[in-house]
Amino acid sequence: MHHIKANFKAFISYFFILLFCYAAISKIMDFEKFQIQMKDSPLLTPFSEFLPLFIIVIELFLVGLLCYQKTQNIGFLGSFILMLIFTVYIGIMLVTSENLPCSCGGILEKMSWTQHLYFNIGCTILIAFALVLNKKYNRPVDKDRNHS
Repeated sequence: MHHIKANFKAFISYFFILLFCYAAISKIMDFEKFQIQMKDSPLLTPFSEFLPLFIIVIELFLVGLLCYQKTQNIGFLGSFILMLIFTVYIGIMLVTSENLPCSCGGILEKMSWTQHLYFNIGCTILIAFALVLNKKYNRPVDKDRNHS
């Protein structure tokens, strides 16, 4: 059973490595469009000068963390926080805005905002599950229990 859970945790890690690489590269490939879309967002306009580059750097940084066993847990935590922020942002935009510019890039840009919200909720739940698995299987073993 431990082997299955370890494989599932690895799958989640690979999934987010691919997702964040794809998202970052899509944004880099059409960086000007990404910047314009960020400026068009009513919630992000005040941050539109630094946020586009910041998001790309964070996504690539998380990829690096997820690539190594030693940093994977912090990568999972950072991915969870980022996905939670993205999900809350989409939820707020759906409720408050009529103008919904998508700055995701690539195939994710083809999703409707509602589909994107569901996708992000699923990803947030998936990464939360990885955090639980990582915490459960990386606990130090109690020495007293082993010597009984």
